[in-house]
Parts: sequence; structure tokens; C-alpha cells
Amino acid sequence: MNQIGFTAPHHLASQTGMKILRQGGSAIDAMVAAAASIAVVYPHMNSIGGDSFWLIQKQGEPPIAIDACGRSAQSANPDDYQTPTLPSRGEAACICQAGTVSGWQLAREYLAGWRQPITLDDVFQDAISYCEKGFPVTQSFVRASDKTVSNSDFNQAFKDIYTAKGRVLAAGDNLANPDLAELFRQLSRAGLNDFYQGKTADLISRFFKDSDSPLAAIDFSSHKASLVSPLTATTSRATLYNLPAPTQGIASLLILAIYDRLYDSSWSEADQVHHLVEATKQAFQIRNRYLADPAELELSLASFLQDDKLDELCRQISSTSSLPWPNQALPGDTVWMGAIDDEGTMVSFIQSIYWEFGSGIVVPETGIIWNNRGVSFSLNSDDINYLRPGRKPAHTLNPALAILNDGRRLVYGTMGGEGQPQTQAAVFNRYVYQQKTLEDAVASPRWLLGRTWGDNNSHSLKLEAALVQVAGAGLKQRGHEVEIVPNCNEMMGHAGAVVIYPNKDVFAATDPRSDGAAFSEASSRG
Repeated sequence: MNQIGFTAPHHLASQTGMKILRQGGSAIDAMVAAAASIAVVYPHMNSIGGDSFWLIQKQGEPPIAIDACGRSAQSANPDDYQTPTLPSRGEAACICQAGTVSGWQLAREYLAGWRQPITLDDVFQDAISYCEKGFPVTQSFVRASDKTVSNSDFNQAFKDIYTAKGRVLAAGDNLANPDLAELFRQLSRAGLNDFYQGKTADLISRFFKDSDSPLAAIDFSSHKASLVSPLTATTSRATLYNLPAPTQGIASLLILAIYDRLYDSSWSEADQVHHLVEATKQAFQIRNRYLADPAELELSLASFLQDDKLDELCRQISSTSSLPWPNQALPGDTVWMGAIDDEGTMVSFIQSIYWEFGSGIVVPETGIIWNNRGVSFSLNSDDINYLRPGRKPAHTLNPALAILNDGRRLVYGTMGGEGQPQTQAAVFNRYVYQQKTLEDAVASPRWLLGRTWGDNNSHSLKLEAALVQVAGAGLKQRGHEVEIVPNCNEMMGHAGAVVIYPNKDVFAATDPRSDGAAFSEASSRG
């Protein structure tokens, strides 16, 4: 009997996805439905006003990827900004189009090639219900609000929905968003492309026309998601897949490819963490130098995954000392979700508005929080990410998928900006090299090199307290600047994973650091 599984960092989104799978829907149907629901119930981490990326694998076929990244406005002009950096909040921070809905559409078109997608009414049923009836605010939402709402340039439409007359909502408070419910109904009636070339596009673009944002109607009508070829790395244990530019998928693949070449089965926990951290430093140096819109790249990022380049990177790593690390970190908050359906199709999906609550701008009459992904651009004309019209920003988002040598297939990922490649490496190492259960691999104590929210100058290696007990001394001896943080800390990301074995057994895991849930069970159609 075939099995199904779903995981998400919010339990209501997990329930939505699993409900679709139980009804016989595909992993793609389930993911679009969960993506809509989580945009409602986890609004500090994602929105339909942001971007998404997909990895999809039909059983027995190579994975395909979807790039649903919005571009900078066609009228974007770096001369319009008088500050050294681009604005992170307010209308002027709404520089980039929102791509995620176009990704939903393209995924459904891809699905239609072999299986009838379910109706949009069914897709949006739960999301509309949460918008209208409301749902309990989580502590994660409260923490994000405490950090941002009182000292940021959020508009009145945002405050009307996401605060109580300007006061931060408390955990357990009921949060509803009726305008967003009506928008989902409009998309059900008119189709998802209405977001870009219909009534919804007209409504949003009119708002931006009268704002400080450069976005205009042409940025909506010209936008499309695209099918792209994933980046691939082959190690001794698995074939790994991730997204190409403009995402940092190259960094996630490089970390694991470097680590695999250096790995010794006799390593202690400190040895393993040290080599993963040092591999991260090598990967991030390449990412920071070369990652940008594919149109700006002078060379193929895949070239760094060739044997000679990997060997060169390995030679830069010492087993006994750490490389000094004054690195400019990338922020970012998002949601990752994974699914497998009764036909064995797997999805690794990620959706984001970049920082907590994105730009802090809600488009009136829609309930949509708009992204602030334009912060990734630079106003320095010598920078590879210099702000130009119609360009994709460098992205932290990168959903992962692996086909293990023994036939297992694994989707995994996390939120966390700078922490995404590091957490992916930690989960993969615990599951594949340490051979922990999937649940333990996700829950085990983790580390984070570099930035935490609100502290861009942090270069320390942060370790959850339980990891310090087993690896702290060995890491300090190698010169790492170790900082202890509490166990089960949200700064370490909201990881998750789903795996299917050759015998069709499915296991799913969610992170205890999140508000998520994971389900796996036999399909009623099996």
C-alpha cells in the first residue's frame, strides 16, 4: 500500500496539505493549498505578496524546479535613493514583484500533464476559512511583532489587521483577514493569473501607482514563473538537488559536497560540526561573490561543483583550526514545506517575504503583505547585485531534495536566511552520516554561524546549549568564537523533512522549534 506524508512549520498548514492528500489530491495540489493556508496563519514569515521556489520529482524521473521569483520594477532607478542602502520597510521598500502565485499556477500546469489538478475552490477552502473565522496567534508571531511593529514604517492597513489598535497581539489572540479571503475567492473565480493580468492585478497596481513604490501595471502583466534545471551535486552517499541562481542553492550543495570529500567515520561531534562550519565559510565566500540574477553571472555556478574546484576548496580547510570569519550575512525569514503523494511524487517548497512581515505594507482591500526582497540589491554600481530594472534579487530561498544511493528519496529544508544552508547540512548530516531517525535529525541541537535577527555584525558560532556540552570544547580549541544560546531556539530555523523508502514506507518530521506538525500514513487509494 502506498503512503503519503506532509510537513510544515505551522500545524494548520500541515493539516491542510494532509487533507488534500487524504482526499486523493497530488503533492502539488496539497502544496498549493498549504501554501495558501500558511500565508494566512504564518504572516510574519510568508505571504502571497512574496516569492517561492519548487523542487518536484515524479517517481522514477529527474527532478524539475520552478523559479517563482519576482523581478525589480521596470522603472526601478538607483538614483531615486538618497541613502547608502535600499529601504527595508515602507512603500519605498516595495521594489520587487511578488512571484509565488505564478509558481502555484506553473506547478498546476505541470501537474496537468499527467494528473487532473483539483479545483481552486478546494485548494483555497481552508485558507478562506482561516481568513474569515480567524486562528490563534502563535508565540512566533508575537516574537516577530515585538521585534518590528513598534519601530517600523508599517502602513495603516497592516496595523488594522495585524495589531490590536497598534498593540502587539498576544499569543492565543484570534487573528482574521477577511480581505484576503475575498482575494482568494477572486482567484478561484478568475484563475491564478488574475493576480498578474486581471482584477487583482489592477487593484494592487493602482495602490502602488499612488505610493512611493516603483511597481507598476507593466510589472504585473510581464511577470511569469519559469521551469529551470536544478543544480546537482553527487557525493558518496547521494545525488543532491537544489535551485540555481538567483537562489543560494549553490551554497547548500557546496557545503555537503565539500564535507563529503573530507568526511571520516571516526570523527567526533566536534569534528563534524567544525568541518561543516568550515565548509560553510568556503561556500559562502563563493555565494557572496557570484550569486545574482542569472543574467548577471559571468560563469556557471555549476562549475564550482566540479571535482577540481571541490578539491581546491577542500584544501582551504584545516582540521585543526578555524578560518577567521568577518562575513556579511544575508537575512531572511520564510517557510519550507515538504510532501509526498500516493503516486510517489515529492515536493520540496519554500515561500517567503524576506524579513519578518516583509515591507510592512499591506495592500488595502487585499490583506496582502508585500515583500521587501529589494533589500538584496545594492546601490553600489560595482556590485554584482546593483539595482537595475527587471532584475531578480539574490535569494536566500533554496528547497532541497536528495536521492540516496540506497533508493531513499528525501525532501528537506528550513527557514532562516543565512542559516538555511547550515541547517540543511546539519539535518542531512544527522540523518545520512550519523544515521539518526528523521525526527531526531531535525530536532537535534544545531548551530548557526553569523547573523541573528537585528545583529548584522555578529560573526560568532552560536551553539544550542546541549551541543555545547558535547562539542563546545573541541570547537573552542580550534579557534571558533562559540556563543551559547538556549536549546530549541527559533534562530536555528524551522526545519522539516519527508523521506520515502524503496519499500514505500514514508516518514515525515517537523521542527520542535516551530509551530508545525508532520504526518505520514497509508493512502486510502493505495
